[in-house]
Formats: sequence, structure tokens, C-alpha cells
Amino acid sequence: MAVADWQVCLDRGVIANHERLQVAVEVHRMVARPRVRCQRGRKFPSAEQFEQPYRYDLARALLLAPMSFDAELPYGEIVATTVRVVTWNTWAQHGDWQQRQTGIEQALLESDADLIHLNEAWAGETETQTTRIAECLGLVHTHDERGMGVVSRWPISETSYRPLPGGTDGHPGGALYALIDGPRGLLQTFTVMLDYPLGASARRQAQVTELCEFVQEATSWEWPTIVCGDFNANSDSDEMRSLTGKAATPVDGLVFYDAWEIAGNGTPGWTWSNDNPLAAISMYPDRRFDYVFSAWPRAGAAGHPTHCELLGVLPSGEPQLSDHYGVIADLRY
Repeated sequence: MAVADWQVCLDRGVIANHERLQVAVEVHRMVARPRVRCQRGRKFPSAEQFEQPYRYDLARALLLAPMSFDAELPYGEIVATTVRVVTWNTWAQHGDWQQRQTGIEQALLESDADLIHLNEAWAGETETQTTRIAECLGLVHTHDERGMGVVSRWPISETSYRPLPGGTDGHPGGALYALIDGPRGLLQTFTVMLDYPLGASARRQAQVTELCEFVQEATSWEWPTIVCGDFNANSDSDEMRSLTGKAATPVDGLVFYDAWEIAGNGTPGWTWSNDNPLAAISMYPDRRFDYVFSAWPRAGAAGHPTHCELLGVLPSGEPQLSDHYGVIADLRY
């Protein structure tokens, strides 16, 4: 559609759901900000810095306009294929870490994941946990930075790291962005770690705001956006509710599916569980700390979770793989 056609849609005061999703493609190609390759420490320019701020404003208005509901075709043709994503806090080199490493590698091998996001990943003088896992799984595309790692079945074309404010004891949270050149289009991924104390909700809320601003700057509406990691907050907390639209969102129009909520098995899905002796020593309550989020909406319902399960759950009497359980999610892609 031409810009004038989209203006007609807006003038009539309501646009159909599938029209709104078509905007995602138009935004990338001719309406929104031109794509700027994300470089370390560089922010995207604002709309006012471009020759056609009107087009950017129109795109934003269309995406936020009142929407009619097409019950038969709300997302257009639904994407049938999926990408398998894993997120796991692997507890660095604590305890018998070499034995745990062997078990972690086996669990990840059996998961058959396309994308693996690691938190508290160790780094040695000659190798990192990320590269060792990639070698074990026969994957060659990796990036690791500041205790976070990404292992990908497909090439990683861009990366960028952003510290998140206000961490405990001078250790900020962080978000590692990786742009994946997948076989059916780009995948925009973020590995996240938020502050950990039970009473740090205010700091985590500030970190979530910074995270959402980073996501908004670094991504395009055309492609799936995946945000996952160790958020150190349960799903009913203010910081998590703001990501899923159950509370005010930090960035207008940016809201996420929670894979476990949509496609889990109906149990609480604790990833920090007192059934795990490595977690029980901290005497925290059972919590769901680890998540796979995907941005909504996308054309074809890309990013919609179809399956979610826990990873690395072992009987309490057996040697554990980490103090956290991992999360596996299948997302439409």
C-alpha cells in the first residue's frame, strides 16, 4: 500500500487486525526509520532526524490505532514452522562444575535447540562455556560477553551489549542482543539478566524499562523478537507484569508473549525450585525466574509459542546440573 492508502485507513478511525499486521512489513520497507546496523554503544536516531518524519508518525499511529477484529483472519496466514529456543542459567563454575558441564551438554544435545541463551556462563583462559557447548552440539555460530552466551544453528550477524542500571554490589544487570540470519528471515534475540535480591523489585522495574528501550531501538517490527533469560522475578511481580501487558508497559506498543503461560503444561513452572538441592540452600520460595518472551503482534502470528517445557529437571537425590532449571520453547517462525 502507498502512504496515502494507509492515511485513509487511519482517517476512518479503525483498521482491521490483519491490516495492522501488514503495517509491520510496510514499516520495515518504506515507512519507519531506516534500519541502522546496531553497533556497540550506538543508539538509533530519532524519527526527527530523518527526511520523512511524517511516514514514521503515520506508521506509529497505524500500529496504535483502534483495531477491528477479523475473527476469521486476525493474523493473516498462520506460520506453521517453529524455532526451538532454550534459555538456561548454568551457574558458572560453582560446585562440581566439570561434572555439571557434561550433564548440561547432554541435556542441550537432547533438546535439539536452534538457539541457546546462557546466563552465568563461565569463561576460561582458552575457551568459554559457550564455545564448548557449541562444539559439543556441532554448532559453529557463537557469541559470549560478560557471562552471557548465545549458541546458534545459524549465523549471528550483529551483536550489542547494554548494561542495565542499579545492580546489587556494583554488578549491573545486562542484555546481550544478537541478530540471527535464520533460514526464514531474521531473528532478533536478547539474553537478559536482572538483579537478584528478593527485595530488588524497584531496581528490576528500572532495568525492565531500560531493556524495553533497548529492544525498541534495536529491532524492526517485521521480524520476530525473542527476549529470554534469568529475570530473578516471579510472573506475578510488577516487573514481569509490565512485559506481558498485565500492567502498564514501559514502551507503548511493546508487549510480549510469555511462552510458559501460553504453552506450558499448566503447572507453576518453577525454574527456581526447592526440589533442587542447589537452589534449596538459598532458602528462597519457589519461583519462576527464567523466561522465554516473544514480541506481539507479528504477521502470521510469528513468535507465538506452541510448546514450552522445563530443562534439566532431575530427582532431588541425583547430582543437579544447575541451581536453575532451563526453559525450552517452540515459537512460530
